[in-house]
Amino acid sequence: MAAREAPKVSASFARNLWTITKREFAGYFNSALAYIVISASMVLFGLYFFFYQGGIWQVDRASMGRMFDFVPAWICFLTIPLFTMRAMSEEKRLGTIELLITLPVRDSEVVLGKYLGALGVLLVQIALLAIYPIAMFKFPWNMGAFDWGPFWSSMFGLFLMGAAGIAIGMLYSGMTESQIVSYFATASTLLILFFIGSLVQFVKGWPGEVISFFSFQTRYEPFSRGLIDTRAVVYFVSVTVLCLLESFRQLEGRRWR
Repeated sequence: MAAREAPKVSASFARNLWTITKREFAGYFNSALAYIVISASMVLFGLYFFFYQGGIWQVDRASMGRMFDFVPAWICFLTIPLFTMRAMSEEKRLGTIELLITLPVRDSEVVLGKYLGALGVLLVQIALLAIYPIAMFKFPWNMGAFDWGPFWSSMFGLFLMGAAGIAIGMLYSGMTESQIVSYFATASTLLILFFIGSLVQFVKGWPGEVISFFSFQTRYEPFSRGLIDTRAVVYFVSVTVLCLLESFRQLEGRRWR
């Protein structure tokens, strides 16, 4: 009997998860926020890549390295906090979270659905970065041979870091009814986690190793050089899972109050 119920539960989970994810993903594009953030970011990335300190023209090699020096910090400061600040806090402020948790859906489906919706929007922004090398080295211009390995590894590292950042943003969004508080808490945490990596060269011994272990910048750096660091993959996945579990625990605790 239990064996027969398992496929039904799995099918129900997948159906509910898909419905919530689709609703959340569409919700971002039904407002101006996603369009403004993505468009402004792409313009800024282009200006930085082509013109800042001479741009790519001064680098004298076919590389997107300059862009990936800038994009991770920008995503931590603006994109992720803006895409996650309303995920749970808006539902709490409007009181719809109470309605949501009384519906025949599991807490895990709500948390995962909202997470995947926000991650999908971030993935759209990351994928659009491919426009620059395609335009410059494939069509309409062909400025020479381009080494795609470091580019795709940088994109993969950006995705993993973004996945962890979205989970952190979801966690803060579930703690408050204020989108502003959620934004600044997420942006502050992600910027600290990113830029503490700059302190590693000044801090010797085990304190430096601890900083290096937690730093998003240090974890992302191998990807920007074309390497897939399995320790960094495990780190970003662990941060993601822990934050989602805590978000689930928060929502589950609210159900029993």
